[in-house]
Amino acid sequence: MKKSNYQNFRQQTATIIYGTNTVGGRLFDLVLLGVILFSVFLTMMETVESFETKYHDQRIVLEWIITIFFTIEYLLRIISLNKPLKYIFSLYGIIDLIATLPLYLSFFFTGTGVLSVIRSLRLLRLFKILNHPKFSGQSNQLKDAMIASKGKIIVFIYFVLISTIIIGSVMFVVEGKENGFSSIPTSIYWTIVTLTTVGYGDIAPMTPLGQFLASIVMILGYGIIAVPTGIVSAEIVKSSSQKTPKKSSAVCDDCGVEDHHNDSKFCYNCGNKVPNA
Repeated sequence: MKKSNYQNFRQQTATIIYGTNTVGGRLFDLVLLGVILFSVFLTMMETVESFETKYHDQRIVLEWIITIFFTIEYLLRIISLNKPLKYIFSLYGIIDLIATLPLYLSFFFTGTGVLSVIRSLRLLRLFKILNHPKFSGQSNQLKDAMIASKGKIIVFIYFVLISTIIIGSVMFVVEGKENGFSSIPTSIYWTIVTLTTVGYGDIAPMTPLGQFLASIVMILGYGIIAVPTGIVSAEIVKSSSQKTPKKSSAVCDDCGVEDHHNDSKFCYNCGNKVPNA
């Protein structure tokens, strides 16, 4: 059966918006990334008083252009899918909607301009825009390594948490209120700041014993920073030796999901047939 013009439009739109294996799709992703970055830049510059005073009107015009672009893009994403609700209630769908609303809400509510900062969430789309097999393979490898390291990291964080409470309690007893360690929670705060090598300097030990304990905590801090890195690195090395099935960039017309295996005939997310599979 011959497809109607509207069906062809939907299919072509889905290929461009959700696909990353075509020239049009790549170009669209780059334009979208540029608009998102420019939108975030305008949001940041809005808080600079000298810039806002001089370019307020121009910024408002640009904000409306960007908002209209996001609105059209959001609507095209919906109409190009056979099952749009999956996109609407997905993480990216919710982010896209929230990022589009602030300027419209300003007509009905005051003080909603600050919500424009939510547009920075759209930077998460960078992970989809850079959906080249080289990048997606590396990100999947890192994700798998983090998942494999989860148990070890949880045990390590628990150990650090217990150590922090013990050290903070000891420092409260050693230093006392007269040296700024007014309570155990305050002493624990000092321990965390020192252990992470941040060193704000708002609280500092004054007694020789307290300074000795602080020196030990500082040295421990470097080791604590290195341990999670070593755990994850070991898992990355381990997983890199294992072969993973290659993935294609075929896009499901129903839910917009990508990263199907080359030999997949059906979408792993919704079960519908994957085009060109």
